[in-house]
Amino acid sequence: MAEGVRSSVWLYRGGFLLVAAILLFVRLLPLGSVAGDWPGPDILLCVIMAWAMRRPDFLPVWLLVLVLLMEDMILMRPPGLWTALVVIAVEFIRSRVALTRELAFVAEWALVAGLMVACLLAYRLIFTLSFLPQPGFGFALLQVLWSILCYPVVVIASRLVFDLRKPATGEVDDFGRRL
Repeated sequence: MAEGVRSSVWLYRGGFLLVAAILLFVRLLPLGSVAGDWPGPDILLCVIMAWAMRRPDFLPVWLLVLVLLMEDMILMRPPGLWTALVVIAVEFIRSRVALTRELAFVAEWALVAGLMVACLLAYRLIFTLSFLPQPGFGFALLQVLWSILCYPVVVIASRLVFDLRKPATGEVDDFGRRL
């Protein structure tokens, strides 16, 4: 019985790794990469936020750091900067899991949107303070707006594909611990 619970958690973690690998692979493909095109959404960020909002126990910090550092290295971003900002945002959600469980979807969407914008602003501020070259603010803001608009689609896909949902108030696991 206990092995079923543990293997279920590991199946979700493996599913997250698979989704992250697929999204990173698709992001590396040279599809429509004409200069001046509109940026696409950061689907991986949406997946991380959706999973953290629904079941934060499926996304331990070490897994997030592993995936996001790998993404930083492959996409040639400053290693660890975006990783640290996303981990801080996820830990903010994780520390308020009892409150976010009760939120309506619109309030959850607004919270995630605020965290995405905060991550963008912090990222840009650190780049500015470090005198690093960065893409135009409109370009980065458009990517965040696309990500915010894609968040409900990612939540629906996570629900349909992975049956990922918020635990009900008072729901317990097989060990009798509250979720």
